[in-house]
Amino acid sequence: MTTALITVAQKTRTSASKLAVLPTESKNQALEAMAEALELAKGDILEANMADCQAAAAGGISKPLYKRLQLDEHKLRDTIAGVRDVAKLPDPVGQVQIHRQLDTGLVLKRITCALGVLAIIFEARPEAAIQIVSLAIKSGNGVILKGGKEASGSCAAIVKAIKEGLSHTAVNSDSVQLLTTREETVELLKLDKYVDLIIPRGSNSFVQFVQDHTRIPVLGHADGVCHLYIDQAADLAKAITVTVDAKVQYAAACNAVETLLIHQAVASEFLPKVAAALQGVDVVLKGDQRSLEILPDLATVTDWHTEYSDLILAVKIVDSIEEAIAHINEYGSRHTDAIITEDMGAVETFFGLVNAAGVFHNCSTRFADGFRYGFGAEVGISTQQMPPRGPVGLEGLVTYKYQMRGDGHIVANYTGANAKSFTHEDLG
Repeated sequence: MTTALITVAQKTRTSASKLAVLPTESKNQALEAMAEALELAKGDILEANMADCQAAAAGGISKPLYKRLQLDEHKLRDTIAGVRDVAKLPDPVGQVQIHRQLDTGLVLKRITCALGVLAIIFEARPEAAIQIVSLAIKSGNGVILKGGKEASGSCAAIVKAIKEGLSHTAVNSDSVQLLTTREETVELLKLDKYVDLIIPRGSNSFVQFVQDHTRIPVLGHADGVCHLYIDQAADLAKAITVTVDAKVQYAAACNAVETLLIHQAVASEFLPKVAAALQGVDVVLKGDQRSLEILPDLATVTDWHTEYSDLILAVKIVDSIEEAIAHINEYGSRHTDAIITEDMGAVETFFGLVNAAGVFHNCSTRFADGFRYGFGAEVGISTQQMPPRGPVGLEGLVTYKYQMRGDGHIVANYTGANAKSFTHEDLG
């Protein structure tokens, strides 16, 4: 492990310990300074991104990854607005979760606190650096960023602006660090003494690599194989609109739908209509055997597992809601799955039995996003069973500690024949 990387980690840890106890006002001032600095550096950031995109295109980058890499003026503007939205959110640090008197003069509190140092490793999507840093500052955490090589110039310009903004605030700019080489990624996984949580954002194989090569807790998701099920009681006009949005609005996103399941009772009417709507916006459709009278390409088992991140959609006709749910639970990635129906009984069945971080009714899977949930931003989406689950915002970046205050209390007085009793009175 290089001395330089250890030094970076130590600086981040030292700065994070001071950030963790800053008052809300100081953190919010830092976020506003960060937003202003990013606005001033807009030209440099967009120029760096254009250079990254040109280099990536010349290097044969995949279409979905290229879409994620692109950062235009509108996306940058919205991301900076998200920084200010985070500043408006309640401070997640210092919240009293338990306030209990165990006995007279012996009081217990459970209070939220920062995790410490976050390490975020992500592919493309340079705006993710802005979202992550804003959430880290608000939650009192230091952060070490490692973007993909395809976004190296964009990330460098963004972090330079962030550090410049923070340099005039109570938040030490060493709280935010950027790594630039692949070798540093591997070494970062060994820094369990300095890093408290790793959040990888990338392919399934990459997330698995991170999990297999570190002792640091890992939070994240890999594939986003999202489903949309059209029930026999669906409003078909509504279903077409939602299907097109869920696939087309931003096909490279992890919350775009990848498989469309259609109840056989409505398939003959719905499939030709939705196929025409999707093919009209250049979506390639791959159907199961029962769909081939209408769809030109046959889907295989591989397609049910695939996150296309592109204008490709797999289609399957099912005989029942139970078959749809079984398919989702077998092939899905526990990200986000939706049902289109006017039957509330079917909705409750779907919500109860589909194992996913997000289950939606009569709306696009594209709503699965921290910003749209009102989190201000997100550091990623977690598909694990244990919380935090789904889009991870501020609440997923804090832990808690127990504080006990007494006045000479000893355990010996609460044991034995004449043991005192605990009152366990909640104080609110």
